Amino acid sequence: MTYQLSKQEVLKEILKCGKNSNYFLNNYARISHPQEGLIPFRTYDFQAELLESYDAHRFNVILKARQLGISTITAGYVAWLMMFNRDKNILVVATKFGTASNLVKKVKAIIKRLPAWLAIAEISIDNRTSFELSNGSQIKASSTSGDAGRSEALSLLVIDEAAHVEGLEELWAGLYPTLSTGGRCIALSTPNGVGNWFHKIYSDAELGENEFNTTSLSWDVHPDRDLSWFQRETKNMSSREIAQELECNFNTSGETVIHPEDIAWMGTITKEPLYRTGFDRNFWMWERYNPENTYLLVADVARGDGADNSTFHIFKLETMEIVAEYQGKPSLDQYSTILYQAGSEFGKCLLVVENVGVGISVLEKLIDLEYSNLYFSVKSSHEFVEQYQAESMSNSVPGFTTSTKTRPIIVAKLEEFIRNKLITIYSQRTFKEITTFIWYNGKPQAMRGYNDDLILALAIGCWVRDTALQANKRDVEYKKALIDSIFVTNTKLNTTIKGMRGYKSTDDLDRFDKAKKEHEEYKWLYKG
Repeated sequence: MTYQLSKQEVLKEILKCGKNSNYFLNNYARISHPQEGLIPFRTYDFQAELLESYDAHRFNVILKARQLGISTITAGYVAWLMMFNRDKNILVVATKFGTASNLVKKVKAIIKRLPAWLAIAEISIDNRTSFELSNGSQIKASSTSGDAGRSEALSLLVIDEAAHVEGLEELWAGLYPTLSTGGRCIALSTPNGVGNWFHKIYSDAELGENEFNTTSLSWDVHPDRDLSWFQRETKNMSSREIAQELECNFNTSGETVIHPEDIAWMGTITKEPLYRTGFDRNFWMWERYNPENTYLLVADVARGDGADNSTFHIFKLETMEIVAEYQGKPSLDQYSTILYQAGSEFGKCLLVVENVGVGISVLEKLIDLEYSNLYFSVKSSHEFVEQYQAESMSNSVPGFTTSTKTRPIIVAKLEEFIRNKLITIYSQRTFKEITTFIWYNGKPQAMRGYNDDLILALAIGCWVRDTALQANKRDVEYKKALIDSIFVTNTKLNTTIKGMRGYKSTDDLDRFDKAKKEHEEYKWLYKG
């Protein structure tokens, strides 16, 4: 049929191709196969459905597995759009210029291999990374750096491997206005964790909060792939690689600090708080104060620029269950009062405040309010000291110091607690921060545009519980042993001073009373 067509048949075929991209590709397009060479383009059902989505929706976001031919089918759609429409301006962007130019090459190859009678528009300008047809339609490739496409109106924007593009938020803000005259967008990618532009666009689209139509294509949409194929392919792959390359799982893909499997487990135990209280309703409580339990309050103070939040967690020390949490933007005075009230509500629990920057101001306010159980530490070693001891020490500071040295240590302790399921986190707010807490240039930090304030307070709490308080526990146990020996041996204290009959010195008794008091106060540390 394609070699001996009459003029009427040619015209008929051209009209058919112009109306239906799937018909055009299946009947006249040819592509290069890595093993079989040049072969006819035959779309699978899921590819045909994708072509329909491209036609039906102005904005499309495609979450895909590897090696499904999605870039190829997209290139086919672009070739059809350029051939049968005049003056289409198409831009392909990707994190690497080579990735973008490769898609442009696929489009060019499809057009060049069409039958001569179907070449109703010819390539008039041909450059290495762009070309233009005689009907005025043109396409070019660009990396995401610079001012790609910002000065021209676009008919179609294709963003390839969108989840892996850094700074795509800013780029999209510049490119979106270029689509205002009716331009379309196709964003396609494998997942790369959560929190990036691609994840946000896809998630918001699922909730109907933007214009994008979603398509999810995992490995098993391909008719030639079964469980045996999956087992062979994943034999030497990590769980993160499987999630990213094959399963289209946002939560278990990406370079998160916390392992994807641990993140997935955490997601199963989150729940709504029993109470939302406070002046801003941001103090969430899952359990009220129980005098039989011992608590720890750990706070992070916002920098004051409005970009981050002041946060705190209240831990049940015996189980490391988070029973309460705060996240908000109060003033420093307000936050100091909130901390004082929360700590007092939970039995005057040990209150740990990060002392970096404006945190010092909060600590000074708490000291003025005479909060009696503040965390103090030694400057050089970060060793925990009791508040009454710190008053007589020149090298002690109130609060915990987060620095380039301590930050990786406390984050490692948090990861250890989560990995070993030694901590219970109910908060969706904290969980979301954990999903966007990644390794970037070898450092643990929040993804661009996200916060890690709740995480840092959480990490400090784990470190304090497992190191500082454990070290203090040993000191208390020594004191307990001394007190117990006094009770066991019924040792009588000498209260007389030689030469002064009947005179009683109170020094030994005072020391005894102090030790006894400490024994009772820190009973939770050596209980059992």
